[in-house]
Amino acid sequence: MFGKKKQISTIDKDQLELIENAQKRIKQKKRLYIHFVIFLIGSVLLILSETVLGIGKNLKIAGINWFVFAIIGWLFLLIYHFVSVFITNKFMGKAWEKQQLDKLVNQQQNRIEKLKQNFLKEETKMAQTQAYNESKADVVSSEKKKTSELTIIVAAGENNAIGKDNKLIWHLSDDLKHFKALTNGHHIIMGRKTFESFPKPLPNRTHIVITRQKDYQVPDGIITVNSLEDALDAARFDTQPFIIGGGEIYKQAMSIADKIEITRVHSVFENADTFFPDIDKTKWKEVNRTTHEADEKHAYAFSFITYLKM
Repeated sequence: MFGKKKQISTIDKDQLELIENAQKRIKQKKRLYIHFVIFLIGSVLLILSETVLGIGKNLKIAGINWFVFAIIGWLFLLIYHFVSVFITNKFMGKAWEKQQLDKLVNQQQNRIEKLKQNFLKEETKMAQTQAYNESKADVVSSEKKKTSELTIIVAAGENNAIGKDNKLIWHLSDDLKHFKALTNGHHIIMGRKTFESFPKPLPNRTHIVITRQKDYQVPDGIITVNSLEDALDAARFDTQPFIIGGGEIYKQAMSIADKIEITRVHSVFENADTFFPDIDKTKWKEVNRTTHEADEKHAYAFSFITYLKM
């Protein structure tokens, strides 16, 4: 339980092979060196044993002293050993080194390829995850759009006139009642000038005023923002926020609105200075229309028209 843990070698197999072959080479060279030393010492001893000690003094083979043959035999073994070490079994020659280097290079290339493949797999997974998250965000976004219907509400003449000097050109009692009935209890989004045209904030509605002025002073309960995008974010929990003007805010909202509630006043007002954008009938479909003729309370005939984006 408390014994030493068995150490795991961290040496690469190819490195281990190089070390083993190097050790084998060293041993061979050592043996050859010892053989050479023994050969020299042995040769001297053979010569001394015959000349000094007189051992085998009269022993000759083919008229040649016997120790000469012994030395030649021993020399032959030495030459054989030398050839075996440096020629026959040349473990660490240039060819062998090149072979080992090629082997290591190939192995390194294989490792690089594996790393590339793993990287590509990880990159693909990341791309798939990102695509999934984006598609999920799109679905969530589309679901939010489905649950919130951005509506433009406006009263405009036949020439799209909507006002002059920041005021309405007409006074239509039923149109004001229509506006109140539709916007009651909802967020109403407007520009600063439209807000300033009101004598006081409209009751039972949340006012969101878009202005570039810093520190713009408004009564309590009025929300001020710097852009239409921020205004929509402020009204994100309302199922049907309304864009109520003025002309520039209408232009910005036309591309993102889902519905238009327009009171079309059937007259042309040349003296207007503010206009509603043209309604592209290829993008908007009329789904409802109610017409009111002119009478003692209404100087102009008008129609309540509802458009839905196709």
